[in-house]
Amino acid sequence: MKNKTGLEYARTKYSEHVVPHDTTLLDFIQEAMHGISRNKAKDILSGHGITVDRRQTTRYDEPLHAGQVVRISKHKRNNVLLNQYVKIVYEDKDLVVIEKREGILSMPATARQYSAKQVLDEYFEKRHFKCRAHTVHRLDRETSGLMMYAKSIEVAKTLEDNWHDIVYDRRYVAVVSGLVEQEGGTIQSYLKDNKAYVTYSSQEDNGGRLAITHFRTLSRTDRCSLVEVKLETGRKNQIRVHMQDIGHPVCGDLKYGDGNNPIGRLCLHAYRLHFHHPVTGESMHFETPFPTDFTRITNYNPTQQ
Repeated sequence: MKNKTGLEYARTKYSEHVVPHDTTLLDFIQEAMHGISRNKAKDILSGHGITVDRRQTTRYDEPLHAGQVVRISKHKRNNVLLNQYVKIVYEDKDLVVIEKREGILSMPATARQYSAKQVLDEYFEKRHFKCRAHTVHRLDRETSGLMMYAKSIEVAKTLEDNWHDIVYDRRYVAVVSGLVEQEGGTIQSYLKDNKAYVTYSSQEDNGGRLAITHFRTLSRTDRCSLVEVKLETGRKNQIRVHMQDIGHPVCGDLKYGDGNNPIGRLCLHAYRLHFHHPVTGESMHFETPFPTDFTRITNYNPTQQ
């Protein structure tokens, strides 16, 4: 049987609609689906079954403009995962995207450690899926945000071998200690672990791996600032060490911080994950809102950006 192209595969999953006039997303969904109820339309949105210009959204009052493209999932979601640490954002036969809360490992370091991978494996087993969650990247235990797991060894290998070609935009938001005067910049150094597994940074090649981090300051207070961070490389503890390098460690960082811990957690959240689907080539866009505690303590106002 001939394999489907990425476009053909997508069309079996979505109905595609061009917005004819300015409106809101909820009104448009009702119109496009021949007058379904508002509650049903909201159910589709909350189930992450809607994309606008290939960007997934759950915001029912999102404004739409003529010419935008809305895709509506054709399949009823059967998301039965109820877990305080792991929320499924997207799932298909090849991969799953989750939002991880702080306080849980991405994968276990020992057999008995609780992890997001274990949560997903148990979820697949309950649904009688013959697959496992294969880790292709990680977030620290105390870092929250978006992660992707492969459902097969083959897809995992594709992602691992072509990560920088497939994943083209990963961004974090962090609350860092002190008032960051720079509007933004780039931090570059070599990172290497010592025998105690503490990561050290050096401007000279210390036998470690080159790490490059771009940051942009979003808001400031005397005590802490909100920064957006974009990774060019993905090294262990990269953001935490590089923020320490410029004198503004991530708040709540017990390992690389300065004791500033305004909300009782590591203030680091992976809010954006954009990638090409490793099987279909489809552009996949996922974003989560900034944690409200982050914006509150830094007086962040998105309308001023």
